[in-house]
Amino acid sequence: MGRDGICAVTDRYFTKQIQFFDINYQLSQNEDKNLIFENYCDFLNYFDSSIRVQLSFLNQRTDMEEYQRSICIPEQIDAYNGIREEYSDMLKGQLAKGNNGLTKTKYITFGVEADSLKEAKPRLERIEADVLANFKTLGVRAHSLNGYERLAVLHKMFHPADNQKFRFAWDAIYKTGLSSKDFIAPDSFTFKNGRMFQIGRTYGAMSFLQILAPELTDRMLADFLDLESSMVVTLHIQSIDQSAAIKNVKRKITDLQKMTIEEQKKAVRSGYDMDIIPSDLATYGAEAKTLLEDLQSRNERMFLVTMLVMNTAETRQKLENNVFQAAGIAQKYNCALRRLDYQQEQGLMSSLPLGLNQIAIQRGLTTSSTAIFVPFTTQVRP
Repeated sequence: MGRDGICAVTDRYFTKQIQFFDINYQLSQNEDKNLIFENYCDFLNYFDSSIRVQLSFLNQRTDMEEYQRSICIPEQIDAYNGIREEYSDMLKGQLAKGNNGLTKTKYITFGVEADSLKEAKPRLERIEADVLANFKTLGVRAHSLNGYERLAVLHKMFHPADNQKFRFAWDAIYKTGLSSKDFIAPDSFTFKNGRMFQIGRTYGAMSFLQILAPELTDRMLADFLDLESSMVVTLHIQSIDQSAAIKNVKRKITDLQKMTIEEQKKAVRSGYDMDIIPSDLATYGAEAKTLLEDLQSRNERMFLVTMLVMNTAETRQKLENNVFQAAGIAQKYNCALRRLDYQQEQGLMSSLPLGLNQIAIQRGLTTSSTAIFVPFTTQVRP
């Protein structure tokens, strides 16, 4: 990890990270929703096939001392200190009886391959400027994370239950001979069981979303994020080159037509109407032609999408309950949340906001189908 926030994930892969905040989407009128959705589609279309993108949504335990300090309003030399004190007491009262101490944050991580850091840096900075400009168009507040802030996010993910403070200084790397990884590493990792893992004393489980529904809704991601349990939802998005995507769809259409001709020949030989072909062939043929038309005549691109869900809890029983609750939401939208059997370690590494996907389970979606996972819900203001 570098001071400027550029992380050398591998020898040839470098990433940067931006934190973005919420806007009112779910509460907006349909016209406003459509406008936000169209702008978000343009935002996704910006990323070409050379850029890997990861959206991370973290529901994590709050450091209560830090949270109490953040809602404490300092006094000033004017006549409004009574109001400040009353408002601060109200916030503290809500904190005492309110939620279970969860903080919800959103990040986008993007990365490029290059021969060296020197080559990657100007490209990443240009992408960063464009992403921030696109967020501004959407009306979304966003800021880049430096190296210290990125390490703090990773430290919090690796210490989900304990109250261990993140203590790190760049000088310490040179003085101790340690790397930045040593300052964020947990006490222990355990991957004995193929269906769960342990970070220190915290149990965790990795699952992936199997998209079975013919149509998706913009409520699904929002419902996942509304769960009041510790979890991380990750979307890995990889754009496919437009000409390669069109060629691939055309090839599929040709294969379907060839299969249709074979079925028609078989029908003639058997003495029944050649227009009667298997329903699957007719359905897939129509869908492939619609997809080709979208790619050629509409502002649509093809993306490979992997959606991962990481649940954590203090006990195995709580973990299973959290996973069951998340699976219920997936089922509600005609999808399935499948456990990553014997891929828990790869799933955990893919959930870290480093922009590296180690899970080869991908679903091809168009721009509008990918954008249906709108990362905005409701803006909360004090």
